[in-house]
Amino acid sequence: MAAAARDRAWCVVVPHHPAGARLARHRLADDLADVVTPTLLADLIAVLAELVGNSVRHARPLPGGVVRVAWRLRPSAEGPRIQLRVTDGGASTSPRIRTASPDASDGRGLHIVAGLATRWGVERDGMGQRVWAEFDPPSTSRPAAPPRSGLVTAS
Repeated sequence: MAAAARDRAWCVVVPHHPAGARLARHRLADDLADVVTPTLLADLIAVLAELVGNSVRHARPLPGGVVRVAWRLRPSAEGPRIQLRVTDGGASTSPRIRTASPDASDGRGLHIVAGLATRWGVERDGMGQRVWAEFDPPSTSRPAAPPRSGLVTAS
């Protein structure tokens, strides 16, 4: 894994279509595989897939039928800080964590985002909506939540 010495940023425009999430995941993996740990890369890919998937399912596209996906890497002494951003044309409601029934086939995406990212949020402007997630280096991230009763933690 090569050390990053300066801020780096990437942006890709993908179709407002389920295939857009796959394209964004592959591009993210290609761009960051040599600068972050495999564990962090897996978390980034999972969060990006959820954010793009939510955009496709719940929001309008940007002009041209697209979604803009960006990531920024900021080196620090503790390790890289990463921000992911997904920009779309917005939706009638703001993204929020909701409670999904055990039988529901959806409704867990932002739980995944909140569990893997250090923090996340939504910004709106006249052009649309941006949902972002930030990842601090492991030594400065919030501590992992203790396992819930009945769940086993794999080591």
